Amino acid sequence: SVPFSGVPGICCENISYRYSDNKRTVINNFSHTFKPGTMSAIVGTTGAGKTTLIRLLLSYVSPCSGHTYIICGNDKREISADTRCAFAYVPQGNSLLSMTLRDNLRLANPEATDEEMLQALEWACADFITHNREGLDTQCGESGRGLSQGQAQRLCIARALLKHPKVLIFDDSTSAVDTATEAHIREGLAALKDTTKIIIAQRVTSVMHADQIIILEDGGIHAIGTHEELLAKDAIYQEIYTSQQEGAGFHG
Repeated sequence: SVPFSGVPGICCENISYRYSDNKRTVINNFSHTFKPGTMSAIVGTTGAGKTTLIRLLLSYVSPCSGHTYIICGNDKREISADTRCAFAYVPQGNSLLSMTLRDNLRLANPEATDEEMLQALEWACADFITHNREGLDTQCGESGRGLSQGQAQRLCIARALLKHPKVLIFDDSTSAVDTATEAHIREGLAALKDTTKIIIAQRVTSVMHADQIIILEDGGIHAIGTHEELLAKDAIYQEIYTSQQEGAGFHG
């Protein structure tokens, strides 16, 4: 991986983006610094630009204007394919391949030992796989065929953790995991003090313990704060929280 002397942060300087077939600006003059070692969450309604912002942070697409940097002390580099090797990204949809679990995990870290893989599975609450007779030699069907969506997500999280990333990005990566399991995963992420975490999520329970929550609206920052601060003062966050609380009550 790219050598950094410490824990890096990510700086966005006035980035904007629109797709070539879309006149609407999807990300609009977004400026923010994701501080080293912190957990930041991004929430917003559908179409707010959350996934596009993640694609910009990963350098999958380039901004139409502005710059994204990875910064560590005095070391400042534009995010590119070279610096991206310090990142681990877990999308909402799983990306397991038709091979053994061991081989899937080693895509992130070819030198990983069985002990390291089992530890990563435990951190991701994916150690259910060890109950199988084949253990790490369990065959994974294409795109996790034969696994529930939640199980596949947890295996993808374990693979990301096995990389020991400097920057860890989740794009609604626990959407199919129950809230109790998600709480265990969140505790494990909080313990990663040498990793900068950025999480997109739909559920308030997924973000309420983040160091800061960014509410994205029309591609720009609507508000930033902790769960308690936003719940006290921000109408959009209050609406998201209230609707989810009412839904939880309705379903018992």
